[in-house]
Formats: sequence, structure tokens, C-alpha cells
Amino acid sequence: MARSIYVTSPEGDSGKSIVALGLVDLLTRTVQRVGVFRPVARSTTVRDYVLELLLRQDGVDLTYDECVGASYEQVLDDPEAALAQIVQRYHDVERRCDAVVVVGTDYTDVAGPTELAYNARIAANLGAPVVLVVNGSGRAPVVVAQVAEVVVHEMHANHAQVVAVIANRCAAGAVDKVRQALSMDLGLPGWAIPENPLLMAPTMRQLTEAVGGRLIAGDEELLSREVLDVMVGAMSIEHLLDRLTDGSVVITPGDRSDVLLGLLMAHQAEGFASLAGIILNGGFLPTPSMTRLIEGLGSRLPIVSTDLGTFRSASAVGDTRGRLSADSQRKVDTALSLFEQHVDGAALLAALDVERPEVVTPLMFEYALLARAREDRQHVVLPEGEDDRILRAASTLLQRGVAQITILGDEASIRARATELGLDLEEAAVLSPHDPVLLERFATEYTALRAHKGMTVERAREIVSSVSYFGTMMVKLGLADGMVSGAAHTTAHTIKPSFEIIKTTPGVSNVSSCFLMCLEDRVLVYADCAVIPDPTAEQLADIAISSAGTAEQFGIEPRIAMLSYSTGASGSGADVEKVREATALVRSRRPDLSVEGPIQYDAAVDASVAHTKLPDSAVAGRATVFVFPDLNTGNNTYKAVQRSAGAVAIGPVLQGLRKPVNDLSRGALVSDIVNTVAITAIQAQADQQRQHP
Repeated sequence: MARSIYVTSPEGDSGKSIVALGLVDLLTRTVQRVGVFRPVARSTTVRDYVLELLLRQDGVDLTYDECVGASYEQVLDDPEAALAQIVQRYHDVERRCDAVVVVGTDYTDVAGPTELAYNARIAANLGAPVVLVVNGSGRAPVVVAQVAEVVVHEMHANHAQVVAVIANRCAAGAVDKVRQALSMDLGLPGWAIPENPLLMAPTMRQLTEAVGGRLIAGDEELLSREVLDVMVGAMSIEHLLDRLTDGSVVITPGDRSDVLLGLLMAHQAEGFASLAGIILNGGFLPTPSMTRLIEGLGSRLPIVSTDLGTFRSASAVGDTRGRLSADSQRKVDTALSLFEQHVDGAALLAALDVERPEVVTPLMFEYALLARAREDRQHVVLPEGEDDRILRAASTLLQRGVAQITILGDEASIRARATELGLDLEEAAVLSPHDPVLLERFATEYTALRAHKGMTVERAREIVSSVSYFGTMMVKLGLADGMVSGAAHTTAHTIKPSFEIIKTTPGVSNVSSCFLMCLEDRVLVYADCAVIPDPTAEQLADIAISSAGTAEQFGIEPRIAMLSYSTGASGSGADVEKVREATALVRSRRPDLSVEGPIQYDAAVDASVAHTKLPDSAVAGRATVFVFPDLNTGNNTYKAVQRSAGAVAIGPVLQGLRKPVNDLSRGALVSDIVNTVAITAIQAQADQQRQHP
């Protein structure tokens, strides 16, 4: 039976969706199958954005309709029948999950006390412990605790069990006092989350809908940007320019071409605010000549037209409340960061009595990567600052506190694009690969490193201005702890500089690669799948030893299978002998490692096959590290497993280098970049521990 958690509040606008999102995120790190359930949906005609937000999270595999219990109309018409339906539909979800996050009602129709009691009845009938969310906005700590105490008594009176209380939207300076007041007055685990204006900010798309507008120019993708301020641009442009702020939207009559043109030019000019959008009211559209001029400027700034007048447009915009929804990654990152920083996840899981299973799912592994990287934040350089995926990944990494980030490129254009995309890169360093001081320093160092190849300073200046060489030199000289590149460049472009500059660790002669293959219930290491085409026996031994080290870095007990088309002494031939020799070399160099070879893949993973072919082996049937005899086999196998078994392949992870440099696929998703940076940070942590034990 699944463990369920009921998240509810005694009032609206408490921000309980932040807590629900944080719980889903926390549980996906802990159990295999996480479900979400909405006992009472906001509307039968409009999809519930809170439910859609939670369903979009990795690890939740349910449809929208499966997760809705009843509508507000059904509850008002016949509460008992609605409750029976809610319980039935909940159990349909529960049977498919290990844990279910149940999100209570939103106080849209029913009177407050009645609705609170109904939430308590639902929780009691579902057998779900309650996490109570109290609104801390504008309330003193003692008042927050008093409200929580009253609500806890009400919940208990209706047979619901409150196991933790979280005060949300608290004043930043009062967080500690609120937390102390909750814990002292209630005798329950209590936490406080501060208010963050970004989470309440509407998006440009929401404002467009609010005024009944339509996009007439600009990039539709930028409608997802949050609007942090609203201005009515009725004054002349010279007075308006001094009042503009980043993230603001300006409402101005559609026939004020002077204001429109001035705003567009200010948005693009250095030193002026970056706007979220422009709303042209009154139903007036730019003239054909003005339209051509706008197109000629090439601005991506959204320009929206509405038939409403100035007052009604401003009123509609002012009444629009922002929400935490799936279409704003920045808000999701911010919400998760707030939850992680201010709620003790381990204590909350203990209060909810959620046990961790022995299996390791892909999501558990990915979250463990982020958690380990956060423990000792490392500095990672991302050379490809012109790629939006890199900027989005950097924003997520910074919001989640995974690593310190330096992005290479033109600072003005990178920061302008990040602002345009609604990303927060304030904490990122942006560095030009043409910085004269660093360029000269790197050229001198590179000349010394490659003097045996006849390198000159003049030629070195040209080479190190390439972003991959520049980033690698930063790692070499300690200006960064690691580098991740390859989203917009070839593998050779990314890793060739590391061969020349970083070089291999002591005792390892070859740089190789591996993939961390996240299967449904475990994580395996495949090597080499990206670097050495046809390794010798000595190179295979290097690959095996390096891969064992990589496995240990990521919490995988290394049991090495040296793969071949033959198992044990059953076959012969040059290819088999190469693997047999490599296995002997591993045993000689690292007698502490568990290694078996030559061995076929089925004997390495299947206990029944292993019992028949190698009954006395400590590796057969339970291998975790798979060393392929050549690149052709390794590359094809990892892709076959990835596509056919639905495995998540993280990598390639380069191994054998003195300092971590990792490559990305040119088709990498933002999540791939985030994971690779986390891996790089963990490798850097291990390098530092070796140097300073």
C-alpha cells in the first residue's frame, strides 16, 4: 500500500503548491513510483494548473483524469457522494504508486471553515497524514503559530492527523522566529519558507490572456517570462525611459508610435532596462511603415495588442496574480530551492514514515548527484555561452545551488539573452575568451606545455582564444575545478585540449570514457563507449581500473566484467586472448578489485546463466562495471540498451584525467547538461580529496 501525504491549508493564497512540488521532488529521490492526486479540482472546464505542474515532474507517470477525485460542483451538490467518489479514485491511483502526494482544495467556492473540515474528512478517509501549510504573509510569528494551532485542533476534531506544519510566504527576516514559534507552540515539526516576489509574478502570457490580447510582434517563447512591474506609458518617451525597470511591461496606446519605437530601442540598448513586453491598447495597430521598422530592428520583445482602453487594460493586468506553473522553469527552480533550503527533507520523511527501498531508480540517482554536488560546491566553466540550453542549465544549477558557474562569451549579449529568457544568472560569472590579460597568461602557459612541438606564443594566442582551449586552461590553472562542453561542438573539439593540457592521472596512461546507465532499479557503468576505438590489452586494463574508480565515486560497488564473445576458458582467438590478458593485468595492478574475464554479457548480468558458466565467480551474474572489447561494441551496446530498455544514459564521463573535463552530446537536453555538471563537480570533489586527504 502506498504512503500518502495530504497537503492542505486553512485559506487561499498560502502557496501550498510550493510545498506539494517540494514533496513530489523529495519523494522521487526516495521511492520508485510517485503519484499525485487532487481530491477536488478547481474547475470542470479549465485544467487545474497545480495538478498539471505536479504531473509534469519527472517520476510521475499518471494521466490528468486519473488524478482528479471530484469537482467543486459535485462537492456542493452532494458532499457525501463526492467523498465516496474521491476515495474510490484515490485508491485507483494508490495501487500503482509507492507514495502519493494529495493536494487539498483551493478555497474558490466553499466557505472557509466548511472547506477546512471537508479537507480533514478527506484526509481521514484516505488514511493520509497531513502537512499543514499556513500563510505567513503580513503576520507576526506569534499570529502564524496561533492560526496553525487553531487549524491543527480543527483537523484533529475531524479525525485527521497533522504531522508537520509549514508556514509559507513569511517575511525574510522572520523565518527563524516563525519556525521557533511553530515548534514551541505545536509540539510538531515546523518550518518556515520566505516570500519570494518572483513566485507571485504573472507571466507575459497571463497578461496577454487577461487583456484579451494577441501577439503582433516578437518571440512567442518569451511570453513565458515573468513580469516584475507594470507601467502605463502615457507620458513622453524621454520621461518614461528613466522609469523603466528590468522585467517590466509597459501599457501604451497603440497609436503612440514614438513611445513604441523608443521602448524597443531602449530594450535593445546597453545600459537600459530589459523589458518583459509591451501592451498596445485601444485596438490601434502600428502603421505598415512602423511594422516594417519593427521587423527591421529584429527585436524579439513581445508586443501585444488589445482592444481595451488604458484604464481597463491596467486594471486587468493589475488584477492578474502569478502562479507556480509548469511553463516557468525559473519559478519551478526557485520553488524547489526554497523548499530544499528551509524544510528539513529527512525529518519530514521521518514524520511521514516513508521508507527508502533498496533499488535505485534513474531519478533517485540523478537527485543523488545533485545532492552530492551541493555538499561541496565546485566551480565549473561552461564555454558555450551562446547556446540557450547552456544558459537555461546554468540558471537551474545556480538556483538549486549545485555549482558555481562561469560562462564564456560576450557578457552583455549573454546577460541580455538570459534576461530575455527570464533566467536568473546574477550569480554566474561571464568571461570573454578574448580577455587580454587571461589570453596572454594562457598563451604563455600553453607555449611552455607544447614547447616540444615547436609552439610559439603568437600561434598559442590564436589557439587558446578558442572556447574549449580557454576553458581547459582555466581548469589547468585552477581558475575552475572542471569544464563541461560539447552542446555546440564536436567531441574532438571538447576533449582534444584536455589531452594536451590536463593530461592523465598518475598510474593511468589513457583517457577513456564511460556511461552511467540508469536502469529501472539499478545503475551500471559501461566503458569505453566514446574515446578509444580499438584498445590494446594494456588500454583495456586502464579502462577497467578507471571505470572502477568512477563507479566508486558515484556510490556503485565495482564488480568488473571484461566482456568478450567467450566466457572463461570456453573459447580462443586473438580477441578473447586480448581480454584474458587485460583481466590478468587488472588483477596484477589492482588485486583489491573484483574482476572477471573474459565473460559474455548474459553471464555477467544473469544469475542463472552465471551459475551454469562460472558458478564460483564473485562477479558473474552481479557485475556493475562492463568493459567492452572495442568502441564499436561499447557504443552500439549502450545505445541499444538506452533505446530498447528505456535506460537513462548519463555521459560520456571522461576518466583518467588529472582534472575533470566532460563532453556533451550536441543533442543534449537541459537536464543532460545539469546532470553532467553535477558529475563534473563530484569528480572535482574526489580530485581535491586525493590531493588533500
